[in-house]
Amino acid sequence: MSKKKLDVKDLINVGIFSAIYYILLVVAGFLGYIPIFSVLFPIVVALLCGIPFVLFLTKTKTFGLITIMGVLLGILNLAFGAGWYSIITGLLCGLLADLICKAGEYKSWKHMVACFCVFSEWVIGSMLPMWIMKDSYFAMISDMQGAAFAESLESLVTGWMLALLMVLTAVAAIIGAYLGKAVLKKHFVRAGIA
Repeated sequence: MSKKKLDVKDLINVGIFSAIYYILLVVAGFLGYIPIFSVLFPIVVALLCGIPFVLFLTKTKTFGLITIMGVLLGILNLAFGAGWYSIITGLLCGLLADLICKAGEYKSWKHMVACFCVFSEWVIGSMLPMWIMKDSYFAMISDMQGAAFAESLESLVTGWMLALLMVLTAVAAIIGAYLGKAVLKKHFVRAGIA
């Protein structure tokens, strides 16, 4: 059953789980020194963050918490230089994920998996400058990482790659969610989630 109002415990939970999620996102970011992983970054994040996100969902019974998490993560991304696109995708993906969980009354496993698939797409917002501002983005990358790295990365950034990345991120989120469920089986039994 969902709760109507946010309480202090909800806000503490969203803060803690947002911090854990962001730490894992930063860990995944270290793979960005390899050009292919700069593009596959959202896939790695979806795999790594499945466990904490699914645990968060077992404790989430109030509409709006997933949206708050998405916005918080977007703000953290902006604060650490990833650009403002991730705030928009954090808000949109968080809100859609919240609606999906609410539709499943916060107890449906299928809705939780779909929720995580949608939520995981927010990370792509931090990468949109690769496609939207390609010339200036890769000029900056060339200055920071060298021309060879920038050329190697730019060769991976095609129109079809963005669509493929969204699909592969959803697939990785499904795997991450099932990994989370396997690891957190006792929490699911306690929360009564089927």
